Amino acid sequence: MIRSMAYLGLSTPAADDWRSFGRDVLGLENITDGEEGALRFRMDDADCRMWIHPGERNDIAYIGWTLVGEAEVLALGEKIEAHGPKLQRATKEEADERKVAGFYWFTDPSGFRHELTWGQWVTPNTFTPGRPMSGFKTGDQGMGHIVLVVPDLRSADRFYRDVMGFHASDTIFDGPRELLFYHCNGRHHSLAIGSPVPGKMGAHHLMLETNSLDDVGRAVDLCGELGFPVSKSIGCHTNDRMVSSYLFSPSVLRIEYGYGGIAIHDLWEPKTYNRPTIWGHKEQRPDLPPAMLIER
Repeated sequence: MIRSMAYLGLSTPAADDWRSFGRDVLGLENITDGEEGALRFRMDDADCRMWIHPGERNDIAYIGWTLVGEAEVLALGEKIEAHGPKLQRATKEEADERKVAGFYWFTDPSGFRHELTWGQWVTPNTFTPGRPMSGFKTGDQGMGHIVLVVPDLRSADRFYRDVMGFHASDTIFDGPRELLFYHCNGRHHSLAIGSPVPGKMGAHHLMLETNSLDDVGRAVDLCGELGFPVSKSIGCHTNDRMVSSYLFSPSVLRIEYGYGGIAIHDLWEPKTYNRPTIWGHKEQRPDLPPAMLIER
C-alpha cells in the first residue's frame, strides 16, 4: 500500500544552520518558513519535502509515506492498530502545513512517528534548485530513503514487513552490525534498519539521489568551502550500487548524497552482502558522532 517516502521532518537546535546547508550544499529550494519558524525545503515539484523544526535536541520528528487515498490509509491503519499502535487523524490545518490532502499518524514500536498521507500538493514546473545543479531523482520513487537504528531488529523487521507492507531488498553484514533494506517502489530501498546500539536509537542517514554524479562531487567541494564536515569520502555501495558521499548536516544526521542507484524489478531476489561498500566511503571525521542517535 505504501508507495513512496513523501517527506521528512527533523527537530534540531541548529535549525538556522540548515538554511545554508540545505540550499547552498544540497541544492534544495528554501521556501517561506512554516509554523513556529520551521525551515521548509523543496527538492522537486512537490510543494514541500523537508521540514527543519527548531528544538532542544537532534531527532527525527516524523516520516511521511505516500498512499493512494484515505481508504487505502484506513485499510493499512486497521493492520497497524491490530498490532498495538493507534492511528490519529490530522486536522485540516495540520494537513495543510504538510502540503497534503490529509494524513493519519502513529508511533511505531521502535518509537518513530510515521505519517500516512495522500494527495501530496504539487505545482508543476516550479522547482528552483538552491544552487546550480541537475535536480533530484524523485517521481514515483519518492523523496529518497531513510535508515533507522532500532532497539530490536527482529521485532522491527516483522513490523515493517508484515504490518506496514515493505518488501525485503537485501541484507548487509558489516562486522557486528546487521542492516536490513526494504523497498516499496522501483527505488532499491526507501527504508532500512540497523541493529541496535546499546541505550540509543535514531536515524543513521537520509539519502537524496541527484540526476548527475557531478552534483555529488560539487557538494563535497562546497562542504569544504562553506565549513560543513564530510563524513565519508565518495564510494560505491555493494547492494544498490549508489555512488555517494556522506555529509554531516548541522543536526548531526548524515546525508547520503548520491547518484546512480539501481532499480528494483518484479523478479528481484534479495541477497546478502558481507560488506557495505565496493570501494571508497572512507571515514573522514571519526571524531564526530556517526549518526543522529538519541539516548532514550
